Amino acid sequence: MILLRWFITTLAIFALPFFVAGIGVNSILTAVIVAACLVFLNMVVKPIITLLTLPLNIITLGLFSIIINGAFFWFVAQIITGFTVASFVAAIIGAFVISIINWIINHFID
Repeated sequence: MILLRWFITTLAIFALPFFVAGIGVNSILTAVIVAACLVFLNMVVKPIITLLTLPLNIITLGLFSIIINGAFFWFVAQIITGFTVASFVAAIIGAFVISIINWIINHFID
């Protein structure tokens, strides 16, 4: 189940530069590594960050979670060579697209 989600996320990340300006992926191996990092961050770090920013998330009616996802996307772009994000806006848009794809995957798999 996790491998299928990782595989689909990898394909989405590899296709993302064709839909979002400012994002670049050099190879499929880079997309695999980026997907692994994003899956790890979303499974381990995101629950902690979400709990710590809960008051801000409540005030913004959950919209701050989009900023958190964009920050994770930006962070992964900074540490993985071959994966580039030109701006924070591109990171937010890319993270939003990946979130929508993951939501669709969860809807059909579960």
